[in-house]
Amino acid sequence: MRDTTQAQLLKAGLDPDEVQRIVANALREDLGPDRLDVTSVATIPETQVDTADLIAREAGVLAGLAVAELVFELAGPGAEVTVHAADGDTVARGDVLATITGPTRTLLSAERTALNVLCRMSGVATHTRRWVEQLAGTKALVLDTRKTTPGLRPLEKYAVRAAGGTNKRMGLYDVAMIKDNHKLAAGSITAAYDLVRKNFPDVPVQVEVTTLAEAQEAVAAGATFLLCDNMSPQLLREVVAAVGERAELEATGGLTLQVAAEYAATGVDYLSVGALTHSSPIVDIALDLRARK
Repeated sequence: MRDTTQAQLLKAGLDPDEVQRIVANALREDLGPDRLDVTSVATIPETQVDTADLIAREAGVLAGLAVAELVFELAGPGAEVTVHAADGDTVARGDVLATITGPTRTLLSAERTALNVLCRMSGVATHTRRWVEQLAGTKALVLDTRKTTPGLRPLEKYAVRAAGGTNKRMGLYDVAMIKDNHKLAAGSITAAYDLVRKNFPDVPVQVEVTTLAEAQEAVAAGATFLLCDNMSPQLLREVVAAVGERAELEATGGLTLQVAAEYAATGVDYLSVGALTHSSPIVDIALDLRARK
């Protein structure tokens, strides 16, 4: 990995080694064990060099340029990438996002993997930006969830950040989240909270609640972050009034852009939206070879 690429990934808050593993696995999936693009090898001389542009086919918010650049880097030697935009930018149809010059076989072998990453990450960023804009002027922030594509969680959560959204926990290891099944298994919210605190005293704890009584019990047990699951705006206002000064509150469960402002107006601190990662459509981006002179 080039030093410049590594620096870009670090600046984005991504682990370069982890991203390299993701990209290498994606290329292996496409090129197979022999790293072979049979069509390009059959039709293009090994020494041929061309220039291609990454072009937006529709408007959206960009995310993943450094990852796409790494795809071309790992696909084969000799590809040089010049970027014309930055992650978080709003792009329009026809905008040239980056230009790549290098062996034509490398450009075409890397094409689909680079686009899969870039289109997917930009789709998450575009969806997230809509939520950020909808919540503008309120104190509420939009949170992502663990409902991510297996193997792509670091990239999808970065795309959320690039668009102005906020990451929640990265996995089961960094934050304890007491949900309905944990409450049932432990016997109560209080019992579950006490057990987490006893066994993992330094790990942040969040508690899912569905009623005002559960919210009050969780705060009494010591919780300072509550997931208010599938509550109506009226019930959320009651919870905010009762415990909002003692705990951060997150509205979660079936939220849509159409009701975002209404839920933000209740006074909650966060709106949690699984759809940011599990239901975002891609942004259509293409790689076009320039005509040979």
